Amino acid sequence: MRDKSFILVSGLVIVLDQITKAIILATLPLMDAIPVIPGFFSIVHVRNPGGAFGFMAGQGPMVRSILFLVISGLAAGVIIWLYRRTPASFRLLRIALALIFGGAIGNIIDRIRFGEVVDFLDVYIGNLHWPAFNIADSAITIGMTIMIYHVLFKKMPE
Repeated sequence: MRDKSFILVSGLVIVLDQITKAIILATLPLMDAIPVIPGFFSIVHVRNPGGAFGFMAGQGPMVRSILFLVISGLAAGVIIWLYRRTPASFRLLRIALALIFGGAIGNIIDRIRFGEVVDFLDVYIGNLHWPAFNIADSAITIGMTIMIYHVLFKKMPE
């Protein structure tokens, strides 16, 4: 794949994700929090051994590692396959695929390094917390939102 925009977007996501996680690892003890907007947003240091929303967090580390690495690797392959088949005229969709790819790789790096994913963004209202997330998760969410828009409004390539 020689598409500079795919490499630029996915590479930027990976770099920002890993830099922000390195800052958290170096400066904030595990399970500690820094309120940014009291009652709404904090920077935290938590680890997610499972998938989205802690899916499979209770399984053994070997099962989780193998399963999530295989699924993530397959997903990355599918994203590259879809990207190659998406015409250049579908620029926003191609950016969405690059965001998803970069996010997937960012979290794969954590799984390889730590066996779990470093999360640090905590959004909440009072005691109601959205599960903590990171830059990679945000990129995946934005990319998927763009893809859903394309599907719903039938703006997918033929």
